[in-house]
Amino acid sequence: MKLYEYTMAPNPRRVRIFLAEKGVEIDTVQVDIPSGENLSEEFRAINPRSLLPTLVLDDGTVIDESVAICRYIEELHPEPALMGTDAKSKAVIESAQRHMEWDGLLSVAEAFRNANPAFADRGISGSEGVPAIEALVDRGRASTIRFLGALNETLATSEYVAGDAVSIADITAFCVVDFAKWIQVRAGDEHPHLNRWYAEFKARPSAQA
Repeated sequence: MKLYEYTMAPNPRRVRIFLAEKGVEIDTVQVDIPSGENLSEEFRAINPRSLLPTLVLDDGTVIDESVAICRYIEELHPEPALMGTDAKSKAVIESAQRHMEWDGLLSVAEAFRNANPAFADRGISGSEGVPAIEALVDRGRASTIRFLGALNETLATSEYVAGDAVSIADITAFCVVDFAKWIQVRAGDEHPHLNRWYAEFKARPSAQA
């Protein structure tokens, strides 16, 4: 297997942390997103969608969504379980994971991509000729602020994002909180439960992946 990724991007980081939690090592290839390397003919021959991370299996199969890649790894290496162990836990974790993506990750990405000059004509991931929209910067920041408040409330009654054990939902949330710093949105004193959880997760060896 070979994983195509970009170290600074949140989605590849989600996969790296997932792999680190599993203790699984995969050969990686860096593809520079800001310079547009993911839009090159060479990379599009691997993944026509131009998205990272992209996992290429030994038989040539291409998997290009972070959670799909994690699902594949989970099936190969079920312990420790990061996506649930039974019908209920799998559903709860999947629900929380989707909330972290839709409410958090997409909000930060909206602000970041539309504010960054490197993406002036790449307003949508994997695209060219799609102009950034300045108004979406403020909307993305406001949505991110709301997300941090909601996450703090969740963690007021739960040790982790989706219950009493670390899961893929925590990995996504952790990457979102760090990614939000790029749009000048940070957890503060008004987020004590989020700060408690963040400090605990940051202390895990996988957080350095």
